[in-house]
Amino acid sequence: MPGKAKEKKVERKLYTQIHPMSAIAESFRTLRTNIAYSSTDQPCRVILITSPGPGEGKTTIASNLGVVMAQAGSRVMILDCDFRRPVMHHVFGLDQQTGLTNLLAQDLEVGEVVQSTEVEGLSVITCGPIPPNPSEMLGSQKMKDLLEKLSGQYDVVLLDSPPVVAVTDASVLASQVDGVILVFKTGKSRIDIASDAIAQLEKANARILGVILNKVKTHGGRYYRYNYHYYSSSAETNAGQ
Repeated sequence: MPGKAKEKKVERKLYTQIHPMSAIAESFRTLRTNIAYSSTDQPCRVILITSPGPGEGKTTIASNLGVVMAQAGSRVMILDCDFRRPVMHHVFGLDQQTGLTNLLAQDLEVGEVVQSTEVEGLSVITCGPIPPNPSEMLGSQKMKDLLEKLSGQYDVVLLDSPPVVAVTDASVLASQVDGVILVFKTGKSRIDIASDAIAQLEKANARILGVILNKVKTHGGRYYRYNYHYYSSSAETNAGQ
């Protein structure tokens, strides 16, 4: 069937679980440490992960970061807030029928939609049925209340959202979280689009924790390295390189 053929193309890219001793896994552990040190004065429990455009690896970053945080003993929740093209359920092999959109649209308890993963301490709320009004649902008071509730139940809440430039969803969420991480893909992200994404987030009063430049080839290696860099006004150009 066409639907099943499409699902086979989705790769499970949980490098940190499958190859815990790889250079990629170590890079994610470094990212975890950098995030911890970036928020000593202002706790960063709810983090939005997004990208300027599609196909830059934000879901891969969100899922692997969640794994290494849980491996370090944190209670981690990943929310699939990409109501346009949700794939987090594929990454962890979870059910997509009931998820975040059900929680926001119906009178359900959080426990009815939370799913556990193979990683101890890591839970996921998948997207659920794709709604006709993504931005409105993500900007609702019910979403704000949910994030506040989850931040009291988990050490870290990671939000995987649609790209910033493509739709307004990420900007809507940016004002509700403690920090934002932008994901850029080597050879794909254009500097003007990256700058536009940063400008949109800043307009939404987002606290940009840093940027990740991924798909950087290691010399002579078969793996890719994921790098994390702090963002500042002087680092804006470097982020797009």
